[in-house]
Amino acid sequence: MRVLSGIQPTGRFHWGNYFGAIKQYIDLQDNDQAFYFIADLHALTTIRDADQLRQNTQEAAIDLLALGLDPKRATLFRQSDIPEVTSLTWILMTITQMSLLEKCHAYKDKKAKGIAADAGLFTYPVLMAADILLYDSDLVPVGQDQIQHVEVTRDLAQRFNTLFRETITIPESRVLDSSAKVPGIDGEKMSKSYRNVIEIFEPPKKQRKKVMSIKTDSATLEDPKDPDSCSVFALYKLFANESQQAELAAHYRAGGMGYGDAKQAVHEAALEYFGEARERREQLSGDIDTVNDILSEGAKTAREKGKEVLERVQSACGLSTAHFSL
Repeated sequence: MRVLSGIQPTGRFHWGNYFGAIKQYIDLQDNDQAFYFIADLHALTTIRDADQLRQNTQEAAIDLLALGLDPKRATLFRQSDIPEVTSLTWILMTITQMSLLEKCHAYKDKKAKGIAADAGLFTYPVLMAADILLYDSDLVPVGQDQIQHVEVTRDLAQRFNTLFRETITIPESRVLDSSAKVPGIDGEKMSKSYRNVIEIFEPPKKQRKKVMSIKTDSATLEDPKDPDSCSVFALYKLFANESQQAELAAHYRAGGMGYGDAKQAVHEAALEYFGEARERREQLSGDIDTVNDILSEGAKTAREKGKEVLERVQSACGLSTAHFSL
């Protein structure tokens, strides 16, 4: 079973990114084959600064490796290192109905808000489909908000196979476990767009300052508190084992403990949880050549598979399958 997923380099990864997706991606790397890419082509719809995009892409690679993505078990690469993906995108564009793209939520949401949407955003689902189909992906782990894009991918694959011949593997989606709610410092879902995130590798002092600013209710130190309705406790559960959770929950219910103590517990638990990853990240940051080598080797592996699939598609629809070296 081949697993594929991509993540955009739109900024440093935060706790929501990790528990909502990255941790589960890494858990899936023990499948027969796992392809993970840094979606820098997709990021062009929002980032218009070349240096920033390059830096974000490099930082994303370092973060993923530090968090446990193993290049011996998974293929990690930059999306833009695979020119076959844009070739496949054009072929798929020629069979994509406008009405299908007009229904996609990213475009609809911007249009509803009166925000101008460029062609890149409008055709984003086709590039995403090419990302998936280029590697004969069997399984695509996605969040609830991305299910529609996998359905578009399946529609395009089936349409191509009907118009030409059975050529493209039709993937299945796996909805990522969203049971672990990751609230931001304001209590809402942790998201860069809400500016309420706590980054995974923030300096400890900066992380503590953010944790201590988490919004709570007006209960006094002496008041009993409900752990199940508290975003501080929800964050603590991400890092603590069941025994630790039960102990803190008992302090909540007994009273005599302020939210500041609970926030300090979150900060310390997070530092311990990501401690080894922080050390690996520091090592990788001082060895960029190794990181680039991993990305280059990943691109070679991805291109080998991508060329195979693209040639099948080109042959099926009557295009030349020749590849020229300049």
